[in-house]
Amino acid sequence: MSFAIDRATGLLMDVLYVPSPNVDDRPANTEIDLIVVHGISMPPGEFGGPYIEQLFTNQLDPSAHPFFASIDGLKVSTHILIRRDGEVIQYVPFHRRAWHAGESSFQDRKRCNDFSIGIELEGTDTEPYTDDQYAQLADLIECLLRNYPAITPERITGHSDIAPQRKSDPGPAFEWAKLHHELDSRLG
Repeated sequence: MSFAIDRATGLLMDVLYVPSPNVDDRPANTEIDLIVVHGISMPPGEFGGPYIEQLFTNQLDPSAHPFFASIDGLKVSTHILIRRDGEVIQYVPFHRRAWHAGESSFQDRKRCNDFSIGIELEGTDTEPYTDDQYAQLADLIECLLRNYPAITPERITGHSDIAPQRKSDPGPAFEWAKLHHELDSRLG
């Protein structure tokens, strides 16, 4: 799939948009210049189902699974989710700030949410991500590189790299070399 962004709305065209309330404005005059790749499964280690969407829209029932009680009241979001089958869902327009990185730093610059785009892959640190996810991720990144020139391939990082004391995703199962190969084939 070749992605396109509606610059007026900050949304991908022809992609399901499920608005998250966990969003606010980026600081004035902030240039978007970083992509942060995450991994998520809800509950941990389980795929499919409505729980990721419920988390990002503050509708997660804490009694639906024992893990959910431990994150009750958590307010998080992401710009994009790529499910195991390659389905892409947008939760936050790109020009707005999603709450995906938390306390974070990239190249001594703190508050990565201010200047980054968050992309969640449905997965775990230890289970391989799917070929469909890598293909969609590479297509999406190609689109983002076209639309946000301050983002370069060197400015694509993992959640674990910007918050190493707190986070481990996308984890050792994520094949950075595979992503870079996919990107190289698209970027020429």
